[in-house]
Amino acid sequence: MIVFVTNIQQKIELPDGSSSKALVEKLNLRNPNQSLAAEVNGKTKDLAIPLNDGDTVTLWHFEDPEGKEVFWHTSAHVLAQAILRLWPDAKPTIGPPIEGGFYYDFANLAISEADFEKIENEVQKIVNENFQPERREFSSKQEALESFQNNKYKKELIESFDGCISGYQQGEFFDLCRGPHLPNIGKIKAFKVLKTSGAYWKGDSKNEMLTRVYAVSFPDRKMLKDYLFMLEEAKKRDHKIIGPKLDLFSIKEEAPGMPFIHPKGMIVWNKLIEFWRNIHTKSGYIEIKTPQLMSQELWETSGHWFHYRENMYAFSIEERHFAIKPMNCPGCMLYFKSHSHSYRELPLRVAELGHVHRHEASGALSGLFRVRSFHQDDAHLFMKPSDIKQEILKVLALTEEIYSAFGLPYRLELSTRPEKSIGTDQDWDIAIAGLKDALDEWGQPYRINEGDGAFYGPKIDIHIKDALGRSWQCGTVQLDMALPEKFELEYMDSDGVLKRPVMIHRALFGSIERFFGILIEHFVGKFPLWISPLQVRIITVADRHAEYAHELAKKIREAGLLCDVDDASESVNKKIRTAQMMQINYMLTVGEKEIENKTATLRTRDNVVHGEINIKDFIETLQKEIKEKSLVSYFAKEGINEENHS
Repeated sequence: MIVFVTNIQQKIELPDGSSSKALVEKLNLRNPNQSLAAEVNGKTKDLAIPLNDGDTVTLWHFEDPEGKEVFWHTSAHVLAQAILRLWPDAKPTIGPPIEGGFYYDFANLAISEADFEKIENEVQKIVNENFQPERREFSSKQEALESFQNNKYKKELIESFDGCISGYQQGEFFDLCRGPHLPNIGKIKAFKVLKTSGAYWKGDSKNEMLTRVYAVSFPDRKMLKDYLFMLEEAKKRDHKIIGPKLDLFSIKEEAPGMPFIHPKGMIVWNKLIEFWRNIHTKSGYIEIKTPQLMSQELWETSGHWFHYRENMYAFSIEERHFAIKPMNCPGCMLYFKSHSHSYRELPLRVAELGHVHRHEASGALSGLFRVRSFHQDDAHLFMKPSDIKQEILKVLALTEEIYSAFGLPYRLELSTRPEKSIGTDQDWDIAIAGLKDALDEWGQPYRINEGDGAFYGPKIDIHIKDALGRSWQCGTVQLDMALPEKFELEYMDSDGVLKRPVMIHRALFGSIERFFGILIEHFVGKFPLWISPLQVRIITVADRHAEYAHELAKKIREAGLLCDVDDASESVNKKIRTAQMMQINYMLTVGEKEIENKTATLRTRDNVVHGEINIKDFIETLQKEIKEKSLVSYFAKEGINEENHS
């Protein structure tokens, strides 16, 4: 038989009945990080599953998200096996892979950090035994229930399942699981228990508290070492610590999950919004503002009342039911319907910085990353089917302009039609082709996630990478075939017939609050000059120099720069240290010599002293640095010093 291997774009001949494992051996892809599972005709499976003639096969490696998922899910089973060997009375519940590792929840288990080394040693023993996980499919739900008759949590899961129910055996350990799994446990070369915490069964506070154990594993010891180093660096960048320290934002008990943005934070915030508005205006967008509170009838039309009600804040006014909007889309639909449209108006690009509220469980709240009140930089693009490709290309150009301004590389993923969806085959074919053609023409590599689109249309997800290499999904570009239908949106086409517009909704920052948090961690609070909350501080040597310092500050502020004066009766070194801790970009020290020469002595945030500078040239350099949105200091960039700027 012959199969097509997408990794190498080649057809490979194999004996009839061969499995993906035989394919791996023929291609000699046996390293621990290679060939962890295989996607066969769009579905990820164990390597042991037989192949058929004509199959299309993609071999997932650890570098692939699908490969990591298989690796970490198998590792979660190893973790559970180790814990049951050490604490036989523990009851395993669920153990999924997550971003950055995996966890497993247990009932009847009490452990602490002191137990981590013991668990890791037991894991190593299991890895050394090098079990080959074996899949077992139950003949009926009843058989599955009997297999887990002593575990009420597994039984509850089984009762909720439809279709095939399966489990995996590795040595003495058998667990309920749909798979797939690694071909052998020996591929796990590094394993670390990270932390333990409490977690409610199924995330419901009405259920009993379980013990959650977090861990991570890798096919290489160096990967683990690098990962642990990254975790330590991430602690130093934690926006929940840096943000309040720099007086950017705070979270209050009186408003959980609803951030207070402080004056310095508002400077950064407004710079982000100004940047956003400028590039959208240049790109032909109009901006609207829709109400935060709208009636139940609207949310019934959009479908949110039936499918998203538990995440919405709702109440009654004068015997009518209302809800605070969890998203901006329905409001924009009402705007579109406020007057008739011609094909000549299309594409119509409508942007909105909408303030939305979503109920998140208190345990899930996390600084600016997971909140209940946030602002989305939404836009809804109404167009003819023939416009899809060009509009997607324009959105991608906006994406490039936004993320490059902050030094954030990104990758793209195209998600196609899921099993459950609305719309005709023709609608989906046109939509997917439009997105794919645009991505192909854009020229940047992208992944295809088969069947991972929304039920109402395909989408492009945009994942940015910060300074630590961490991936964040911020932007999304979704083609929606549901809302134009539900709200009966129409435009008059050139043939005089009323037609349904194609609609794309997209967000690029995603959430302004979350993007702000990402930037705090990406820059470690050291914002580039163009979005810095305080760009210049003038430091006096003594009290008698304060008058000159304030005159200088006024001149700098009149040039459009943010500047203040520290004329406190403290030592210069202490005032410099304070300014550096506040991550102020430039410090100007003034004393007798500077007053006499009408200059200032420049020190940059990185503690480099550049000597006396000409104030006019200094201001012009900073104005240029801001205008060009430089990510580095122009003094460092151009080597400006005392000799060439006196």
